[in-house]
Amino acid sequence: MLQSQLFCKTKKETPKDAEVISHKLLVKGDFIEQTISGVYRFLPLGLEVLKKIEKIIREEMWDLGAQEVLLPTLQDKKLWLETNRWQTIDPPLFKLLDRHQKEIALGPTHEEEMVDIARKRVKSYQDLPFSLFQIQNKFRNEMRASGGLLRQREFLMKDLYSFYSNEEEAREFYERVKKAYFKIFRRCALQTILVEASSGTIGGKLSHEFQVEAEVGEDRILICSKCGYGANIEKIGEIKKCPECRGILEKKNSIEVGHIFYLGEKYSKAMSADFKDRDGKEKPILMGCYGIGLPRLMATIVEIHHDEKGMIWPKEVAPFQLHLIRIENSRPVKLAAEKLYNDLTKENIEVLYDDRLDKSAGEKFADCDLIGIPMRLVISERTLKQNCAELKNRGAKKTKLIKINEVKKYFQ
Repeated sequence: MLQSQLFCKTKKETPKDAEVISHKLLVKGDFIEQTISGVYRFLPLGLEVLKKIEKIIREEMWDLGAQEVLLPTLQDKKLWLETNRWQTIDPPLFKLLDRHQKEIALGPTHEEEMVDIARKRVKSYQDLPFSLFQIQNKFRNEMRASGGLLRQREFLMKDLYSFYSNEEEAREFYERVKKAYFKIFRRCALQTILVEASSGTIGGKLSHEFQVEAEVGEDRILICSKCGYGANIEKIGEIKKCPECRGILEKKNSIEVGHIFYLGEKYSKAMSADFKDRDGKEKPILMGCYGIGLPRLMATIVEIHHDEKGMIWPKEVAPFQLHLIRIENSRPVKLAAEKLYNDLTKENIEVLYDDRLDKSAGEKFADCDLIGIPMRLVISERTLKQNCAELKNRGAKKTKLIKINEVKKYFQ
C-alpha cells in the first residue's frame, strides 16, 4: 500500500474524551473514530488489525473442529421468552418495533438462536457432538460505555457453542477450548491469567475468564502466587487466603479478553432441545458457550504493547509487516525504494510504503512510530551509497544497515 493513497489522517492532538492509552492511540493513529457513545467506526488501518485477529481466531476454531455460521442480529422475542430472558438479561436488551408493531431484539448473545438451530436438527445421540461458531456484531445496552474499545455498546464478537450427549465429553471439549484460547492470546502476544468467574445472566454450572493484568482494567481478580489459583472478586468476594492452598491472595486490576461457560442443560431444557440416547431415552443436549470480543482484544493489545510514541503491534496482528520510508526524493532513492516495494509486494510481504512528497522526515518517522508496524526500513542517499537500507524494529532503540538485496530474508 502506498501511504500517499492510504485513507488515514493521523492526529497530533489527543482526543479530549479518551481516558485510556488504547483509546488515545487508536484515535490518533486514525484506526477508529467514535460516532455515538460506545459505537465506533473502524477505518482501513483498524479494520486490517481486526481482520488479522479474526484470522487467528478462525484458525484456532477450525482446529477444534468447529464449523462457522452467521446468525441474524435481529432476534425473535418468542425465543427469548422460552428462556425467560426477555426481561431479565443484564444489561437489558435493545428492543425495537418493526412496522407491524412486532417486538424484536438486537442480539447481545446467541444462546437461544443456537439452541433453536440444534433442536430442529438433533434427534438422537448419533447427531452429536458438534460445535458451531460465528464472528458477528453484538449489541449490549451498557449503562456506561467507557475506555474506547474496552467497553462498547456495539462490537464484533466470536461466540462458539458446543453440543454434546454426555457430560464427560462435554467437559473435555471445555478443556480443549481453554487450550485454544491460551493459544489465541499467545498469538496476539498477550499473557493471560485463567480465573474462576461468575456465570452472570448467561448462567451454567462452570465459568472461567481469561484476564490480562492492566492498571486500566475494570475487573478485579485475586491471584495466589503460591499455587496460581485465580478468581474474579465477583465470584468469590474479597477473601484473603487461597481456597486451594491457603496462600495469600493478591488483588490485581485486569481486562477480561475471553469468557467461557459450561452451560449443561440450562438452555436445552428450557427450549426442549432433546435427543434420544442409546436406550431410546429422551435427554437434554449438554452445551457450552465461549466468547471473545475482538475490539476489546485489539484494545488490550495496545494497552500492553505501546510506548510514549505510539503503538507497537505484534507481528501476527499488525496492519502491515513492514513500513518502508523514503527520505529524500532524488531519482536514485525514488527508484530504489519503488523497486524494493514492488519486489516485496510480489513476495506477498505486506508493506506500507511512505512515498509522500509533502511530509518531512520527522513527520514520516512520527507517523511510523504512532502507527506501530513491527519493522521500519529507511532508504536514503546515505544508505544507498552502501547499497543498504536502515532497519529498525518498532520499540527497539538501535538501527542497523542491511543490504537491500537481503531484505527478503527478514520475512522468511
